[in-house]
Amino acid sequence: MRQTLYALPIVFACAGAASGYESAFARTNAGVAEIKTLGPAKALAAATDGVYFDTGNALFGRLFRYIRDHNVAMTVPVQAEIQPARMLFFVGAGDAARSLPDTEAVTVETLPQRQVASLGARGGYSRRNFERAAAELRAWLAARPDYEAAEDAYAVYWSSPFVPAFLKRYEVHIPVRRASD
Repeated sequence: MRQTLYALPIVFACAGAASGYESAFARTNAGVAEIKTLGPAKALAAATDGVYFDTGNALFGRLFRYIRDHNVAMTVPVQAEIQPARMLFFVGAGDAARSLPDTEAVTVETLPQRQVASLGARGGYSRRNFERAAAELRAWLAARPDYEAAEDAYAVYWSSPFVPAFLKRYEVHIPVRRASD
């Protein structure tokens, strides 16, 4: 089973190269902070108690088995909420209208349009890198009086598990809303 789990070429994005997978939204370049709008989306979600960085690849495995078993196209990126641990795969445009079932391991969700503060980064998908980028994004957002954080920061991963850590691309997002006067 483990061999099957990674049998497909999961080469999301490598050092800026196009991946061949549909993108759920535009990537924020490394070193850039911005406010961006993410369109409505259909997503597959797997969750567990605890902290994301302590779950290994369990959530990824559940989601990968679901897309394999239900013949759903893989998209990039994947979203990882930190605590409680939750990972989302976005459903591609070709499968968005399909009726996909909830299972014991995976739920199907419809996400509304949303705004996020986003910081693009490079490096391994570690707790340390996430916390450093999240702190940098919070400081950037604090200097913008027109927006305020609406929820906690989460990670957005663009690269395959097989890409070397120094080449991986990721973002940290903080959902935002317009600041009240």
